[in-house]
Order: sequence, then C-alpha cells, then structure tokens
Amino acid sequence: MFVRDIMTTNVITVSPDTLMVEAGRIMEFHNIQRLPVVEKGKLVGIITRNRLLRYYPSQATSLSHWELNYLLAKIKVKDIMRKELVTVPPDITVEQAIAIAQKNRVGSLLVVEDGKLVGIVTTNDFFYRILNPLMGIGEEGDRIIVYGGGSLAVARKVMEIVEQKGFKVKSFCTLPSEGEVFDLVLQFEEKDVSELIKNLKDNGFSVDVRPHQA
Repeated sequence: MFVRDIMTTNVITVSPDTLMVEAGRIMEFHNIQRLPVVEKGKLVGIITRNRLLRYYPSQATSLSHWELNYLLAKIKVKDIMRKELVTVPPDITVEQAIAIAQKNRVGSLLVVEDGKLVGIVTTNDFFYRILNPLMGIGEEGDRIIVYGGGSLAVARKVMEIVEQKGFKVKSFCTLPSEGEVFDLVLQFEEKDVSELIKNLKDNGFSVDVRPHQA
C-alpha cells in the first residue's frame, strides 16, 4: 500500500498572511489539528493547534481584554509557522512513510508531487487505514492470540484447525514476543470462539481470547 492510497487529498490550507486567530477558527470549524501554509501554490510552512496555543497569552497575564485582542489581531501565520517541513512523495510505501514520521517525531507528513502539495497523511490515517483493519480494532468478532504461533509451520497447523471447525477469519497478523518468537493474532467474524479455543488447547497450543467489541 502506498501513501496516495490513504492520504487526504482535499487539504485545507491557509496563506502566510492569514491571521493567527483566523487559523484557529478554521481548525476549530473543521476539527483538524494542523494547517499547511501555501503561498502562490508553493508549500512554505505548517501551523499546528499546539503551536497556536503557545502564542496565546496565559490567563495569568496582566493585559486587559482590549490589549489582548489588539496583540492577537496583529499576529499572522507567517510569524509563527514552522518552516522546517517533513514531506514525502505519494508513491512511497506506507511502511516507509511511517519510518520517516517516527524518525522525525512528527504526527503528520505533507505529501508533495512536482513541487505542489497534493495531500496530507497523519498518524490517525495509519491507525484507521492500516492498524485497525489488521488488528480488528473496533470491529465485532472475537480475537485470539496463539502464543508462539507466528512461525509458518505452526500457523499452518492453527489454520487447519480453524478451517476444520468452520470459523471465518477476518484478519490475522503476527506480533513479536520474546526473543525471536512471534505470536499469531486472528480476528474472527464470530462472537463466540470458545469451541475453537478448546480445540486449539487440546492440540497443545497456548491460546488467549479478547472478547468482541463493537
């Protein structure tokens, strides 16, 4: 899967001359955490909700309401935006993008193609489009963990038992355990896999179950 498959393309942007308070209103209205800053079609910066909050005066300030409004009305996005940008092209893999985001400790990546902003991908996109379906997070159906079941030979035996019992697997993955051992995680359509659990244990597997969640 590539970045272009999960990125948001209808990106809301602001110009460098947008007032800081207006940028805050835009974020609030659209319920977003960041705004790319574009000038004459070129990406020049980014402003985040956390960055905005740094520039709002503390409640302990001695300034009057009118003085505060006067000062805030003079601050523009270009005065506080971050100019050091972490960008990626749309055709790199999601795995590469995640590695870049982790290395740079950022919660979003701006997607640029031919010098133009074409999208944005955030940690939420990684969770909702990759991790959630893989782990069955937020979906109905029981999820089981077969400890030490991540090797090909063991996973094949587990799948044979699953098939014999007629259970329907929605997704599966392996997760690192201790040392070089991997556990096998399976998400089922069924909400009750107690019969399967018993059968796996009877065959010598160490199994745990996570009840379904809507």
